[in-house]
Amino acid sequence: MFIQVITGQAIDREGLRRLGDRWTDEVRPGATGYLGKAVGVTDDGRFIAVVRFESEAAARRNSERAEQGAWWAEVEKCLERVAFAESVDVVTMLGGAVDKAGFVQVMRGRITDPGKMSGVRDRMGEMEAALRRHRPDVLGDVIAIHADGTYTDTVYFESEQAARRGEATEMPADVGALFNDLMSAITVDEYLDLKDPSLG
Repeated sequence: MFIQVITGQAIDREGLRRLGDRWTDEVRPGATGYLGKAVGVTDDGRFIAVVRFESEAAARRNSERAEQGAWWAEVEKCLERVAFAESVDVVTMLGGAVDKAGFVQVMRGRITDPGKMSGVRDRMGEMEAALRRHRPDVLGDVIAIHADGTYTDTVYFESEQAARRGEATEMPADVGALFNDLMSAITVDEYLDLKDPSLG
């Protein structure tokens, strides 16, 4: 899997919504290798799009299409301070992206201890099992690790209300220790809450 992450500040929310619908109707049919997206704007106007392709080559072919370029030129008019990140190092849990999610939280930050992170990745099966048992509000998770040591973690929830209840749930000691190991290997620089995400 290959992931493109686009961020920026929304200056025209309605324009972004309209262009999102246009992409689905007019541009997406020709996007060979496209797997899905999680796109939205936070309450304070932060825009983020996490777009999944089956390969980097498929993503490049899509970017080179004239209709994609024309569409993106219109999107840029709705955003300020646009930035891009990519990843071919993708980890999924609970089946990955879930298009029926009612709430999506994107966490972005840095891996501060690569050695410890490697150990945590070896235990992803345990972490996934713990989420199934203790966090049924989490429907899926897609983690993109970027070449510069940053990451984008897209977590899919049943609803925002369920996510907040889940956050307040106390984990068993062994499960808490596992998640503490993860948190000690990374920093979370920002949380982007998408209350009305565009998925699929």
